[in-house]
Amino acid sequence: MCIMLKYIIKRLLSLIPVVLIVGIIVFVVIHLIPGDPAQVMLGQSATDEQVESLRKELGLDQPIIIQFFTWFGDILQGNLGHSVFSNKPVLDLILERIGPTISLTVLATTVSLLIAIPSAIFAVWKRNSFLDPLFMSGTLLGVSIPNFWLALLLILCFGVTFQWFPVAGYQPISAGFWPWLSHLILPAVVLSVQQIGIIARMLRDGMLEVVNQDYIRTAKAKGLVERIVLMKHAFLNAMIPTTTVIGTSIALLLGGAVVTETVFAIPGLGRLIIDSISSRDYPVLQGSVLFVAGVYVLVNLIVDIVYAFLDPRIRYD
Repeated sequence: MCIMLKYIIKRLLSLIPVVLIVGIIVFVVIHLIPGDPAQVMLGQSATDEQVESLRKELGLDQPIIIQFFTWFGDILQGNLGHSVFSNKPVLDLILERIGPTISLTVLATTVSLLIAIPSAIFAVWKRNSFLDPLFMSGTLLGVSIPNFWLALLLILCFGVTFQWFPVAGYQPISAGFWPWLSHLILPAVVLSVQQIGIIARMLRDGMLEVVNQDYIRTAKAKGLVERIVLMKHAFLNAMIPTTTVIGTSIALLLGGAVVTETVFAIPGLGRLIIDSISSRDYPVLQGSVLFVAGVYVLVNLIVDIVYAFLDPRIRYD
């Protein structure tokens, strides 16, 4: 327990240089985007004097190095800045938008795991039949389908033709379970299709590698039923590398499913990032990207901790 605690503290401290490097890259790249926030806010009819006055008010007239240190100094104090347009704290805007993204992430991940894990186990069980190449084709198709195309297809079929589900928008769970779920089913299916293909393929390959080991053949020679061998030995061992894929998928979804949220008009973190790019809202864009980077690092930390529970042989020195 003491070793694990030291490892967690070490990984948390490693967040500092990661945030610094990400902050530098994000700040530089964002400021290279063509367009002036002051000009966007005032419109094309604004005079040069009005634009310059607003730039001075927003601090955009300062050298870029001064802007960076001012921004990063505020971050170290827990202040992500204020939106150029709404003048609201960036952290408040992120917290307002994170609810729909978390809901979509949880539902998409649940659907992915409920389909991917049984499918992979079944494919390994029937590995010498025609079902295995059929499974491989299905996973390849799931990974290859573009999200935006599948989203438009589901909207046309289930939203417009049959009118089973809403085609856009979001309802919080406080408005009722079914209104919340009905608005998320189609986007969750869109996001889960690709994740199903990746997770199922990874789990299948891991299990096939394990079932060819000597101890698996020994277990079968002792008379153990293949179903028990697959679940007790092959599945648990194959879940170790698969956990990394699951963790990365969760981090990716929490980071903002930009295309899916845009197509379905879900006011999540992905839409916030797109809107901030369109309006050249530098503080919101910088804060959102830093938040996404933090999510990735924390999810990777959780995955590493889960490793120790899945495989007691793993030790952190």
